[in-house]
Amino acid sequence: MADGQGAVGEVRIKPDRLHTFTMAICRADGSSEQEAKLVADHLVLANLFGHDSHGVGMMPHYIQNTGTGACVRNHHAKISRDNGAVIVIDGGAGYGQVVAKEAMDIGIERAKKNGVCVVGLTNAHHIGRIGHWGEQCARAGMVSTHWVNVHGHKSLVAPFGGAEARFTTNPYCTAVPRKGKEPIVLDFATSQVAAGKVRVANNKKIQMEPGLLIDAAGNASTDPGVLYNAPYGAILPFGLHKGGGLAVICDLLAGALTGGKTHSPRTIKEGTDIINNMLSIIIDPASMGGTEFFEDEVENFITWVKSAKPQPGVSEVLTPGEPERARRVDREKNGVPIDATTWQQLIDTARKVRLNDVDIPQMADA
Repeated sequence: MADGQGAVGEVRIKPDRLHTFTMAICRADGSSEQEAKLVADHLVLANLFGHDSHGVGMMPHYIQNTGTGACVRNHHAKISRDNGAVIVIDGGAGYGQVVAKEAMDIGIERAKKNGVCVVGLTNAHHIGRIGHWGEQCARAGMVSTHWVNVHGHKSLVAPFGGAEARFTTNPYCTAVPRKGKEPIVLDFATSQVAAGKVRVANNKKIQMEPGLLIDAAGNASTDPGVLYNAPYGAILPFGLHKGGGLAVICDLLAGALTGGKTHSPRTIKEGTDIINNMLSIIIDPASMGGTEFFEDEVENFITWVKSAKPQPGVSEVLTPGEPERARRVDREKNGVPIDATTWQQLIDTARKVRLNDVDIPQMADA
């Protein structure tokens, strides 16, 4: 079903064929052409950037959720509260790749008008890689920062000092545009590792690095199965109290402040529901120090940062976003690696939405 066999337990798929296959699954499931394209654009780009946890491996979960109504096909963002430069947008459990894009479109337009826009996006089905939304703002010349929480399924991440999970991976992102260049994009989960990376390791049946997970008793573990087999363990927050504290802030800002709800017994369910809330602040540099000054100072500072002598064994000093773009170049040339378990899940999902065994190889260029 793939372009070729990669490392043990992997296949490598050309990006355009992976995109076609992903779109075909969405279309067969009932999504419009535009919705299917936005979903495929987002997921395949995540794979190209090396964030396989947020790539096409999410499709089986998405299709399961459209079947239960936890993800609503062909739904669009709606403004539920409008205070000019402060707006709340209801995602209505629509595909996050659609409603988050629409929310950022509205926020960018308001920021251009008012100098800034604070956007609360609530009740969106999984919005994926948060850097995607920061990059959308950066392409419009906007600086943006984003706090995100997740609810609708079981807890995954332990608070600092805790022996059991109390929230999920709660990502944070800031993106800064650069004139004529790719933006600075800082995008990370506040957990030691994204939950999807644990899923990928579990699919590959490989151990994880020490210091990332604890078992149900609170003891250190390298087994990704602690997240999937009862009694459940948890992922640890990154940076000890710093990451643990930022995770709490993400839940409070994205969930409580926006009206979208925090992760708690009120919102925890059994199953695969993935609901995101996001607080975004979008700023037009022209409204502050001025665009010309901003662009010049960004380049001055980034040049200074990258001029630092690298440590032994480090080829060059990189800024946020550069490692992902390097992986994209490699994967566009050599194909996207997908572990065999995830690939089989995609095939099974394609069959579930009635893509038949004739269509599937054509889509994936077997």
